[in-house]
Amino acid sequence: MQQDLKSLLSHGSKKWLVTGSAGFIGSHLLETLLVHGQHVTSLDNFSTGFQENLDNVKHRVGHAAWQRHDFIKGDVQDLDTCQKACREVDYVLHQAALGSVPRSINDPLISHGSNVNGFLNMLVAARDAKVRRFVFASSSATYGDHPGLPKFEDEIGNPLSPYAVTKYVNELYAQVFGTCYGLRWVGLRYFNVFGARQDPNGAYAAVIPKWTQALVDGDDVVINGDGETSRDFCYIANTVQANLRAALIDTPDLRSCVYNVAVGDRTTLNQLYNILKDLVREFLPGAGKGSAIHGPFREGDVRHSLADIERAKTHLGFSPTHRLAEGLRETVQWYVAHKVSEVSKARAVGGA
Repeated sequence: MQQDLKSLLSHGSKKWLVTGSAGFIGSHLLETLLVHGQHVTSLDNFSTGFQENLDNVKHRVGHAAWQRHDFIKGDVQDLDTCQKACREVDYVLHQAALGSVPRSINDPLISHGSNVNGFLNMLVAARDAKVRRFVFASSSATYGDHPGLPKFEDEIGNPLSPYAVTKYVNELYAQVFGTCYGLRWVGLRYFNVFGARQDPNGAYAAVIPKWTQALVDGDDVVINGDGETSRDFCYIANTVQANLRAALIDTPDLRSCVYNVAVGDRTTLNQLYNILKDLVREFLPGAGKGSAIHGPFREGDVRHSLADIERAKTHLGFSPTHRLAEGLRETVQWYVAHKVSEVSKARAVGGA
């Protein structure tokens, strides 16, 4: 079961669909597949994704690999678009969704439209295309108010936000499509994924890119609540690994069910702030001069989150390659380099 990704992807090129490919996680999946010789159709409507992410992937994989990629600009809420995207596809990696608990509280209808209606369209299209496996992004938000730590896949509580409801509905729909139509599926409950290309801007930015950017820029960092809220932060390389294993592993004990994707560690927001501050100062001397300011607790947030990943280890052969420290080091290096590159470009334009 402990095959590396190169070995898993070495048995000939397959046809993949990555939805949400201009987003953070989707662009990393696209890059990995192209690097390993796969053919990829990708889909995005740029509601939260960026052309810059696709351009970055193109630059990193090179012209020859990029020729194995077909991009469709479209919305998963349109069934015809989903059916076009699934045509002749072997594996679907469905990442397209509107994330963020606060966004869903502020506008539950738009979250439902993308995350539930769009998801159902993708299930129908994948069923009709007879894909080999449908892998989708679920969320640790489905655990809701269940107090137990660590979080086990079969023990969930009441949802605390519309976003959590949409992700649980996804899991229920996948189960029904497996029962009624024989669709082979795997749901991945992500725990606070982070890494390069994650958007640091906007009201709904995730904590690591938002704080890293603030520290790089010398701005203050706002910590929600007392800072003792804890999370199981998961580096993007681990998430990519889980997706590809979920699609390709084919053993008798692999079930159509949900799997936690995390590392099994718990870090408080206060601890995270101190780690990020030290790393930013290491890579960009003179930065990180802002202060930490404590604001109110964020509505809909769970207090603590910690995953049990034994099911993913046993059935998928999942083994995290990056703990928090390694992942944050690579992430901060990327944001610092990105900042330096932006400054250099601005100076070049000004000098011209």
